[in-house]
Order: sequence, then structure tokens, then C-alpha cells
Amino acid sequence: MEMKEKLAILADAAKYDASCASGGKGKRGAAPSDAGAGMGICHSYAPDGRCISLLKILFTNFCVFDCAYCVNRVSSNVKRARFTVDEVVRLTLGFHARNYIEGLFLSSGIIRDADYTMERIVAVARSLREEHGFRGYIHLKTIPEASEELIAEAGRLADRLSINVELPTAAALRHLAPEKDESVIRRSMGRMRLRIDAAREERRPASFAPAGQSTQMIVGADAATDATILRTSAKLYGSYGLRRVYYSAFSPIPDASRTLPSRPAPLMREHRLYQADWLFRFYGFGTEEIFAGGGDGMLDLEIDPKLAWALRHRDRFPLDVDRAPREDLLRVPGLGARNVDRILAIRRHHGVRIADLARLRVPLKKVLPFLCTSDHTPGAAEIDSAKLRRQLAPAPAQLSLFYGHAAH
Repeated sequence: MEMKEKLAILADAAKYDASCASGGKGKRGAAPSDAGAGMGICHSYAPDGRCISLLKILFTNFCVFDCAYCVNRVSSNVKRARFTVDEVVRLTLGFHARNYIEGLFLSSGIIRDADYTMERIVAVARSLREEHGFRGYIHLKTIPEASEELIAEAGRLADRLSINVELPTAAALRHLAPEKDESVIRRSMGRMRLRIDAAREERRPASFAPAGQSTQMIVGADAATDATILRTSAKLYGSYGLRRVYYSAFSPIPDASRTLPSRPAPLMREHRLYQADWLFRFYGFGTEEIFAGGGDGMLDLEIDPKLAWALRHRDRFPLDVDRAPREDLLRVPGLGARNVDRILAIRRHHGVRIADLARLRVPLKKVLPFLCTSDHTPGAAEIDSAKLRRQLAPAPAQLSLFYGHAAH
């Protein structure tokens, strides 16, 4: 099989893993004559916040497991391909030299057993770092059952490691992926955290996965509610010090098990989960209060979770922008953390006006019903929750669009 065909198969197979990136489009400027240019190139974020381009591929889409939700499961009738270690190295170096990518995300189906597969993944990183002096970003998907020695070497060579928990509950994992063991996954994540923490305590963070660890959960393959998913995420962040939990909306696959849904999960559901995740990580919300009063444990697909919370708590608004504490301003729909800090800086010098908010490019239509400024006080009509919801909810056509992973 030619390299270009392998790349097409294994880049496409990798798109189902959301645990490193948000996109899969080729980098702008790739010459059409370049064989494979743009295939498998996605965009992720470095620890310092930079958006970086990665070559995102599987080492192979062969797999001895038969997870019902996975297109690469052993019983799946898909075209198979497998790279050699040298081929992945050459692809990475070639794309990097042409400035198409800044790093590599490498995952794999399980060949033979966990150690055999992990050895190949580690061999790619070892060759890049030690034989070719590659200093780009490397994210390796690790296999929970792999030996401690291989995980240690992976952490020494890679910037970030990840282990996918796959599903939000142990019951769902037993049902849809009976060959996987939640306790083994959690134990491996715990050991990884200990190594990361130890490196930081020794003030040598670069000695083991300096960008930390992440994981992925599939949304909509089982009956778990959004509340269950976010409770699981909160526990993962707290127990394992994760840098990020990624959510991946379930999409039907060929020859799927009848136990799986016949329709894909809405991309908007995935997006709302990212927004809610952001709220409890950076905006001071508790996971339970995000859903308090929500009824069925599902996030509202029509409006973002911060707006939904604010509409349920109209008695806490409007806030006096010149006096409200930072933690209250962070709960105003449409205000992100950076703009809240800018508002605090402005009000040290003078009363905040609508013109100040406009200069910060905050969405005034969304913000002003919840704030009093030195030249604005919301009228009684603006405080009515039902009317405000109708005004601020996106048009129905917009709800079918994917808005991205960032959230205010």
C-alpha cells in the first residue's frame, strides 16, 4: 500500500479521537502537488494558549478489541492500514520541514497486546527526539494496560499523554466495551498523575509530560445525561489533575451494534458540554448549580448554560458593574474572564459606561439586561425572563451550526 493511501486511511480513522484537537482541516497554503498535504492536519492548543497544527494519525486501525462504538473494532468491515515506525517519523519530519505542522498526535488500535502497541508508539517518539532532534510538540495516546516502563518512557519523550475513559459510567463501558476495565484505566491515570506531580515538585516538569494529561468521553452513545457526564468530568479533573476533558459527539458507524443509537448526537450538545465544563473550571460554578432547576439533567440546546443559569436567577440581577465583586461579574452572560478583569481595571479610574463595554467588544445585547452602568439601568421589560430568552436565543437555523469549543 502506498504511503498516501495509508495516510488517507489512518488520518481519517484518527478523526474520532477528540482528545487533542478541535479541527481536521488542512493547513492553509499546502500546495496541491504535495502528496498527502493537509491530510490529518488538525489544530490544538499548547499549554501557553497558542493554537498549533498537529499531524493527527493512528499508527494502525487494526484492533483486537471489539468496542461497539468504535469504527476500528475487530469486527468492523473497514479497510485496514498500518504504518511502520520509520514511515510515521518521515511523515512528521517532512510535514514539519514544510511548515505544515508544529507537532504530532499519535494514537493506535491495539495490535497483539498493549505492550507491543505501546512499544511502537514510543519508538516513534524516541526516533523523533533522539535520532532526529525533533523539538516540536508530541502528544501520545497511552494504553492503560501497558507496562510502567513504557509509560515512563512515553512521558519522558512526549509533551502530553492521554488515556481515554471513553464513556461517562462504568456500566456503559462494561456494556459497550466489555474488554476494557474502568479500574485499569483509572489506575493508569492515577499513576500518570503521580509522575507528573513528582516532576513538578522536583522543579523538573520537562522530565515527564510537561503539558499534563487529557482524556475523552463519547457523548450520546449511552443514556448518560449531561449532568452525569459533567459530574464524571469534575471527578476526573479533581482526582487526576487533567488539563482537559474532551467531549466527542457520537456518530453512527458502519455495521453498528443494535445497542447503539441510530442517529448521531447533536453537535450542539457537545458544544454545550464544553461551555458548561468551562463554567465549573474557570468561572466558579458548581456542577450541581449548572443543572439546578433544569429538570432532566440535560443542558438547554437553545441557549448557553451561563445564560440559562442567569435566567433562572433573575433575582441576582442587574448587577452594579462598578461595585459587583469579580466572582459575580463572571456570572454575567456574555462576559468572559478577560473582559471582567478589564472592567475591574476601568472602574478603578471612573464609572464604567456603555461606551467602555463597547470598546471591549462585549455583546451588548446579551450583557446590558444584566448590568447597571453609570449611564444605563435595565428597564422592567428587560428583566422579564421569558421575553429575554426569546430575544437572546439564536435563530433556529443557527442551532444547527457548530460554534466551536471556547465558551464565556
